[in-house]
Amino acid sequence: MTGMLASLSAEHRERLMGLGHEVDHPGSIRLFEEGGEADRFWIMRTGTVALDVQIPGRGPAVVETVGPGGLLGWSWLCPPRQWHLGAETRGPVSAWEFDAVAVRELCAAHPAFGLALVTLVAETIGHRLRATRTRLLDLYGPQAGRPTP
Repeated sequence: MTGMLASLSAEHRERLMGLGHEVDHPGSIRLFEEGGEADRFWIMRTGTVALDVQIPGRGPAVVETVGPGGLLGWSWLCPPRQWHLGAETRGPVSAWEFDAVAVRELCAAHPAFGLALVTLVAETIGHRLRATRTRLLDLYGPQAGRPTP
């Protein structure tokens, strides 16, 4: 077991997985759009999903990809519960899907589980912030578009 699930204790993993169900998505479909309602999340099993941010006048810019073991979606946890990025499959994807309301209720009923899950989600948020910042600096920073000496 790798990724997010490996970071949870067996008890917490069992609680979380009791709420999940397997889903499969074909390639090149939008799973969610920036600003849409964040009512679910996924833990990737196979395949990759590209996360993107909309750049006014330019369209989407991919800031990161999520692969097997990774958490896809964290916006479900924090109000206003709207997606901060968009997501598109890069090929066929299989994942475990979780209903956000049910997981938040489980977190409230079992505080130790909630703390463990929120800690993992916070790590993902930090990673995504760094990845987005780096990508945007690559695209638009002072050195963007300049040839290397």
